[in-house]
Amino acid sequence: MLEIIYRDEHIVAVNKPHGLLVHQSPIARDAEEFALQILRDQIGQTVWPCHRLDRKTGGLLLFALDKETEINLQTQFQNGLVQKKYLAIVRGHTMERMTIDYPIAKDDGKLQDAVTHFRTLSLTEIDLPFGKHATSRYALIEAIPETGRMHQLRRHFAHILHPIIGDRPHGCNKQNKLFKEKWQMDTMMLHASELSFEHPFTKKKIHLQAIPQSEFSRTLQLLKFEIP
Repeated sequence: MLEIIYRDEHIVAVNKPHGLLVHQSPIARDAEEFALQILRDQIGQTVWPCHRLDRKTGGLLLFALDKETEINLQTQFQNGLVQKKYLAIVRGHTMERMTIDYPIAKDDGKLQDAVTHFRTLSLTEIDLPFGKHATSRYALIEAIPETGRMHQLRRHFAHILHPIIGDRPHGCNKQNKLFKEKWQMDTMMLHASELSFEHPFTKKKIHLQAIPQSEFSRTLQLLKFEIP
């Protein structure tokens, strides 16, 4: 069963586990379970996804319970009217605050504007040699994407040389190998933590939050983060 964060007669939001596809996709034929079908069976209603969330990303996923709501919310997402916040664990010590303004290429090579704002929530340094360094450094960050490009956060943090732990193919293969061998951890450390949007019918502001999944929380503990 999926953890339901919010539900009314038009909308249902869940805390999607890492590794679960939103719906069937020809590029992931190995998958047998999908958030759409699980939620449909769980609540006994047809549901429509209102936005994308990577298979590897955990966190808030919004569904509509009717077509009118689906169209309204998809339009809000497309027009940048939904504020999205993510938590991520990245390699290295990041700046206190930063805006990443770096265009991202589509499959056809055409560049799209892409902007991400982030702030550092916590830094850690653990007694674990890595490469030429005697210790290993990591950061817990909160990211707010201004645009919604494919794999935007993953590509942006790789671009500034602070890749997200567990990310393949954009992350650091050596770090990913280290986490898998030392801690049996191969989950991507990216969590969709907050969504804010206007309710299509009541017009009230809806603000949703989802706590990180267990593997994300375990990594915070393994790396000895001090959470503010």
